[in-house]
Amino acid sequence: MTETASTVFDEIFARLTPDSILRDPRATGEGIAVAVIDSGVERSVLETKFAGAGTSINTIEGAVFRPSGPPLPYTGHQSSPHGTTVADIVLTIAPRVKLYSADVFGPTGSCEVETVIAALRHAIDVWKVKVVNLSLGVPEHKLQQLPRRHQLQRAIEEAYFRDVLVFAAAHNEHPLTRSYPAAFAPPLISVDKGLFDDPLRFAYKLSEQVEFQAHSRGYLGPFAREPATSWATPHLAGIAARVLSLKPDLKPFEIKTILYWLFRSGSATPLA
Repeated sequence: MTETASTVFDEIFARLTPDSILRDPRATGEGIAVAVIDSGVERSVLETKFAGAGTSINTIEGAVFRPSGPPLPYTGHQSSPHGTTVADIVLTIAPRVKLYSADVFGPTGSCEVETVIAALRHAIDVWKVKVVNLSLGVPEHKLQQLPRRHQLQRAIEEAYFRDVLVFAAAHNEHPLTRSYPAAFAPPLISVDKGLFDDPLRFAYKLSEQVEFQAHSRGYLGPFAREPATSWATPHLAGIAARVLSLKPDLKPFEIKTILYWLFRSGSATPLA
């Protein structure tokens, strides 16, 4: 039986390995802006943590968003610990990113679809981010009104066509509930939870409209050690930032393809 001759694709994929890309010493997130759309970030906590570890991070900037009107100034504080845990994961994976805190909860402690859209557009237009992390979800019953759903979908699609990669936590409300915007895939990357022996490992596991699994334990905060999609999403967002720091002009679909092939070549499977 005649052996099939290798092609240029075989050569490319043989070089596309987690070790050659993710462990490249230049893959630090340098030059990549990341927005964490969440409950704010406690800046001093992260500065103290990373300074204590001898890791230099860029100054965290941000804003507090409302359904209407201009955003309020960011004072370096969180509305709740969730956003700080998410930001810590991004910086643990890609410590040299330029991180922006988009607080969409503010003093009221609640978030509307319109606030998320305002934060997303600000992150794209003003902060010029390449990666957006959405470790929050809007349950389907809140988007029964089609105009609201279409507005959110248009904002996600706008990000995609402006070369901004959005990572969204899947099933953030309940394992059996469709959660938005993750259900809008493929213009974004939806992430489910898994446990891996290395936080740089992840898996491609297509199930309904969810494509990837990533490490789902955090490192800082009251609930960080409890596996959650909220913690899985910034792991994969940080990994994407590492890839982008090697080639910042990659398109969102190219990043998704690279993540898929990194999984194929690394053969990662979750521990749980």
